[in-house]
Amino acid sequence: MEFFEPVLNGFGVVLEPTNLLYCLLGVVIGMLIGVLPGLGPAATIAILLPLTYGIEPVTAIIMLSGIFYGAQYGGTITSVLLRLPGEASSVVTVFDGYALTKQGRAGTALGVAAIGSFIGGTVAIVGLTFLAPLVAGFALDFGPPEYTALALLGILLVATVSNGGRLKSLIAAAVGLLLATVGRDGFTGESRFTFGSLELADGLDFVPIAMGIFGLGEILYNLEERHNKVSAPAKVANVWPSRKDLKQASGAIGRGSVLGFFLGILPGGGATLSSLAAYAMEKKRAKDPSRFGRGAIEGVAGPETANNAAATSSFIPLLTLGIPANATMAIIFGALLIQGVTPGPQLVQNDPELFWGVVNSMYIGNILLLIMSIPLVGVFVRILRVRPAILAPITVLITLIGVYTINNSIFDIWLVIFFGVFGYLMKKFGFEPGPLVLAFVLGALLEESLRRSLLLFGGDATQFAGRPITAVLLFVFIVVILLPVLQKARKNRAAKATTIPTKHKESV
Repeated sequence: MEFFEPVLNGFGVVLEPTNLLYCLLGVVIGMLIGVLPGLGPAATIAILLPLTYGIEPVTAIIMLSGIFYGAQYGGTITSVLLRLPGEASSVVTVFDGYALTKQGRAGTALGVAAIGSFIGGTVAIVGLTFLAPLVAGFALDFGPPEYTALALLGILLVATVSNGGRLKSLIAAAVGLLLATVGRDGFTGESRFTFGSLELADGLDFVPIAMGIFGLGEILYNLEERHNKVSAPAKVANVWPSRKDLKQASGAIGRGSVLGFFLGILPGGGATLSSLAAYAMEKKRAKDPSRFGRGAIEGVAGPETANNAAATSSFIPLLTLGIPANATMAIIFGALLIQGVTPGPQLVQNDPELFWGVVNSMYIGNILLLIMSIPLVGVFVRILRVRPAILAPITVLITLIGVYTINNSIFDIWLVIFFGVFGYLMKKFGFEPGPLVLAFVLGALLEESLRRSLLLFGGDATQFAGRPITAVLLFVFIVVILLPVLQKARKNRAAKATTIPTKHKESV
C-alpha cells in the first residue's frame, strides 16, 4: 500500500486543471511537430525551454514530455499519407504505410498505428511505474566511481549507435566534452578556455547550445533540404481496422511493446532504433517476407508500437539515474536542471509529486493522443502546405527572443547564432548533433565523478575494477568499443573464406 499511495497522489497532481491543460498543449504541439518533417521534438523542446521558466517544474516537464511522445504519433501521419517521415522514428513506417495508402487502405494503416502506439505507450508506462522505483533504489548505492562508469558508457553508446558514422559521432561527443570544460575549474577555481572573457567564466549555458544546434541549426538545414511543395495527401476512410487486420497486427503490437520498452531503457537506444529493430524482427518472423514493403500491416504495427514504447521507457534512466538515453532526453535533463530539479536516485524520494506527476501524465497524454490522432489528420496535413520560408523566420525570431529573455544577455544571442551555424555545418557534413549535446550534459558529471573517485582512491585508477557495479559497467564499455573491431574481423575472415574456393575452382 505504501507503494501505491504516492502513485495515486501523482494522479491528483496530473488532474489539476493547469497540469491537464499543459499536458494537452504538449501532446498537440508534439503531434504538430511530428507532422512537420525535419524539426523534431529535440529542436522544439530546445526552442521552448525559455517558456518553462515562469511555470512550476512539474507542469513544465509534463508539457515537454508530451511533446516528445506526441511527436511519435504525428510522424506516422505523413509517413502513411505522403511517404514523408515527419519524425526519424517513422522512417520505416513509410515502407508499408504508404503501400497501404496506394491500395486505398490509408485509414486502416493510421488506425492500426494509433492503436499500436496507444498499447505500446501504455505498456511502457506500466513498466515505468513498477521498474523505475526499483532502479532508483538500486542506484542509491551508486557513488562517484559508478557514476563515472555510467556516464562514460552512456556517451559511448549514444555515439556508437547514432545515425551518423561511428568516427563522426565520437568526434562530436569529444567536442561536447571539450565544451563542458569551458569556465572555472570546480576544484581549483582556475579558468579554462575562457580567453579572458567574463561571459565564459561561469561556463557555457546549456540553453543557448541546445537552441542553437537543435533549433537554429535544424531550421537552416531544413530550409535547404525541404521541397517547397508537398503532394496532395490521400483521402482517409474506414479508420477503424477490421477484425482480420487487428488479429494480423496483434502479434506485432505485443512484440513491439516489449522490444521498444527494453531498447528505450538503453543509452543510445530510443524510438528510432526500436522502430528499425521491430520492423526487422517482423520481417524475419514472417512466413512470407516478400509481403513487407508491399502493404504488410505488421510493417506498420510493429515499428509504431515500438517507437512509442521506447519514447516512454527512455524516461527510466533519466529520472532514476540522471543519465539521458538520447538527445531529446538530454534536452529534458537540461530543462529539469533549469527548474532546480536534479534527476537521479533521490528524485523518487525527495520529489515524489514531480516524479509521479510526470509518469502519470503519460497515461492521460496517451488517451488524449488516441482520441485526437484520427479526427485531426486533415488539420495536421494542411499545415504541410505552409511554406517553410514563412515558418522559418517566425521560428528563428521566437528562438532569439526566447534566449534573450533568460538572462537579458546579447552574448547569449551570439552564442545561439554561433551554435546554429555550427549545428548546420554538422548536419551538412554528416555529423549527428545528439552525441555532442549528450556529452556536454554529461561532461560535468563525468569530470566531477572521475576526479572525486581518484581522490577517493588516492590516485590509483585500478581501484575502479575493485567495485562490482563499476567493474561490470566498465566491462560493457570495453565490449562496446571492441565489438565493431570484432565484427569487421569476422567479415574479413568470411570474405577470405568465400574468395579462396572461388580461386581454387578457377585454377582447376
